[in-house]
Amino acid sequence: MRLRNLLAGSIAGVLVAAVAACGGGESESGTTTLIVKTFNQFGYDELYQQYEAAHPGIKIKEENIAKLGDYGPKLQQWLAAGSGAGDVVALEEGNLVQFMGQPDKFVNLLEHGAGSLQGNFLEWKWKQALTADGKKLVGLGTDVGAQGLCYRTDLFAKAGLPTDREQVGALWPTWDDYLATGKKFVAAKTGAGFFDSAGNLYQNILMQQSDHTYYDTANTLVIDTNPAVKTAWDKATEMVGAGLSADIAAYSPQWNAGFKNGTFATIPCPSWMLATIEKQSGPENAGKWDVAKVPGNGAVRGGSFLAVPTQSKHQAQAAELAAFLTSPKGQTTAFKAKNNFPSSPQAIDDPAVKSFTNPYFSNAPVGRIFGDSVKALTPVYLGPGNLAVGDRVTAALTAVEQGKLTPDAAWAKALEDARRAG
Repeated sequence: MRLRNLLAGSIAGVLVAAVAACGGGESESGTTTLIVKTFNQFGYDELYQQYEAAHPGIKIKEENIAKLGDYGPKLQQWLAAGSGAGDVVALEEGNLVQFMGQPDKFVNLLEHGAGSLQGNFLEWKWKQALTADGKKLVGLGTDVGAQGLCYRTDLFAKAGLPTDREQVGALWPTWDDYLATGKKFVAAKTGAGFFDSAGNLYQNILMQQSDHTYYDTANTLVIDTNPAVKTAWDKATEMVGAGLSADIAAYSPQWNAGFKNGTFATIPCPSWMLATIEKQSGPENAGKWDVAKVPGNGAVRGGSFLAVPTQSKHQAQAAELAAFLTSPKGQTTAFKAKNNFPSSPQAIDDPAVKSFTNPYFSNAPVGRIFGDSVKALTPVYLGPGNLAVGDRVTAALTAVEQGKLTPDAAWAKALEDARRAG
């Protein structure tokens, strides 16, 4: 039976025993409710149903905050207050270091049998949530943000560009080639921008440049000395100067509407972005989007973990649920639901992932596109103030797009603001 297979082996043998030992933590009604805090879309609806069916005394309630920028500060508030975080929380790689600096706020999953699950995760993904001494595991990996580049086939056709995904990918082996293609697109006067905003583009270029960004591994702010940051900045502002940007801030109402209205033709799309594109573009645009290879070398952009706050009153049950959701079959199910690309080698090699095509994206073989190189990727180190510093850089890029600052003046402002934020 599939439900029992999902809990087979070490999860059932160790974590279920822990649940029995703690007495179950049932409420007066005989039912324990586990609250899962997430952001964006994790694709867990089917998994919740499966888990509840196999555990009649458990009910799962997901509380979702759509934007990571809103979720992170809220989670920090809940942890500081000692209440409100629920039983399982999602941690995104961009603020993982910040939360790893507070290990006392999280249950050590090694004490709930998670050590036997190490082989279910890419080695570097496992180590990201492990303390330096190897004695505490804060979280279990969910997805990795394998990169692609999504494009509107109807707008490409209108501009006289190829629409076949292999031919499109061949247009831009490098970001310089992407820029050249964008100039051709703009010259065709389709009425759309070539990409949505410089911030999105910059972030993808940045994550390909080095093994760290704004901070080195000693958590020293190096935004002004790491050449990778300036390289990404210069390329992004060059594209803005060429008139390629639609100048729409990511996650704004205008950005959401832009998907539906065809306001921009391309967007860098880590695997998790596909669910956002489909949601915002709507059913009327099914088949107009496709996925091609990202320019430059692949890199990880995004990816999350599930952790159990120590404030949870149902720690053993929560640890078991986190193990279930992040198991290879759990990751496969989440990928098929929302394109969150697995961090489990077994899931990456699962035929259901390798052969998966996405009907909304013109039946793009997203399992192959995102999986071709993900095993060979290594993560980029993101320091404790990564999100705050990145927000300042993005704001400076927006000022360039809006014509409020020159690229040089905006860069100086980005450095000044980053020093204050970092």
